[in-house]
Amino acid sequence: MNLKFELNGKYMEEGGIDLLGNLADYLRDELHYTGCKIACREGECGACSVLVDEKLTLACITPLIAIDGKKVKTIEGIKGEKLFEVIEKSFLEAGAVQCGFCTPGMVIAAYALLKEKKNLTRDEIRAGISGNICRCTGYNTIVEAIEMADRKRGEEI
Repeated sequence: MNLKFELNGKYMEEGGIDLLGNLADYLRDELHYTGCKIACREGECGACSVLVDEKLTLACITPLIAIDGKKVKTIEGIKGEKLFEVIEKSFLEAGAVQCGFCTPGMVIAAYALLKEKKNLTRDEIRAGISGNICRCTGYNTIVEAIEMADRKRGEEI
């Protein structure tokens, strides 16, 4: 069986791969999309977060067969979008990035959250990023960055 899916707007068809292998390893090792980080391999930390049909998904526990016929977006795939630019600027202004390991997953989570709703409360933001672990920032600056992006997107998007 060939795996057919869309990756960052590009049609993909792959044959001869282990369909039970996980999406994170495939993205990194085969396709060289290194924005998807691998840390826990158990779906606990969110470093591997991607979007599958616009839904936040943990790539380390997603078998490749689950993306057949779907649209996958990685951090590399949202980079040119206006909302990404607003999030990126807000993370920088708020000082929400330290070591950077969790950042791609955190940005993807923020992107999914901001696409879903406007005028987010702090509790909604905290719930929206609750599947992502950051060992450096204490989350306050990340929450502030997402609040800032939520405000700014009204001005810029």
